[in-house]
This record gives sequence, C-alpha cells and structure tokens, in this order.
Amino acid sequence: MKINWKQTLAVRTFGLTKIPLILFVRPTVYILDAEQCVLGIRLKRRTQNHLYSLYFGTLAIGADLASGLLAMEMIKRSNRRISLVFKDMQANFLKRVDADAIFTCTDGPKIDDLIQKVIETGERQHQSIKINVTAPAKYGEEVLAEFSLTLSLKLKG
Repeated sequence: MKINWKQTLAVRTFGLTKIPLILFVRPTVYILDAEQCVLGIRLKRRTQNHLYSLYFGTLAIGADLASGLLAMEMIKRSNRRISLVFKDMQANFLKRVDADAIFTCTDGPKIDDLIQKVIETGERQHQSIKINVTAPAKYGEEVLAEFSLTLSLKLKG
C-alpha cells in the first residue's frame, strides 16, 4: 500500500504537539478521504506486549486514530466548527495481532450524516463507528480485531 506522506506527517505532528502517545506508536496513513481511513502501526518493541503481539494500548490508539482522523476529515469538509469526542469503546479480539497492523474505518458516510444532523439540530449527536484490524502480511484480509467507538459531535460556540 502506498503511504500518504502528507497525512502521515500531519498525524505525527499532531502527536508531537497534542497527544504524545500518537507519535510514540508512529502511525502511517495510507488512505484518508470522504469514505474511509486506512492506517498502519508496525509491530515493534515499543508497540508490542510480552507475548510479542500488539499491546492493547497500541490497538486502542490505532482504532481511535482510524475513526478520529476520518471524523476530523469530514468535519473539515463541512466547513463548520464542530467538537469531537469519543463517548465509549467496545472491542472484540478475535486473534492475536502479531504482525504489522492495518486499521480500517469505512464509516465516512455515517459520519457525514451525523455532521448534518448536528448542524440541523444544533445539539450533540452520537454515532457508533466501526474499525477493523487486519495484518495482511501474515493473515491476509482476516479480521483480527473489531472496534466500535461511539463518536459524539457538537457544534462549537
């Protein structure tokens, strides 16, 4: 997969200035558009647990980023000032992620609908967003973990 260097550097700069843990895991953005976000986190000493698979915290950061970056992209496209926060998270671990991980969120249309609802009502709105984790180099397209994060949006000011 081809790296989107502009988005990767933007995410890492955001990590450097706002959330250092993001920079610590060194995510790589491959796709970020109106439909989806696909990013990767490599399995390395700093991202693994004692069983040599991705640490739970690393998986949580990847899921947060895949859905959060997509939501931020959609908010940017709306030309509105909207605050973003996650209300809750659910995870289903199907298999150990013991290779470089790819986090995929394809809920761009859902997020766009949520943004429109926030603009129309002027009130905080919530939507569950799905993220799948794969490790293509070792397991092909088999889903190794599934995350569901509830996105909560509200107009600023």
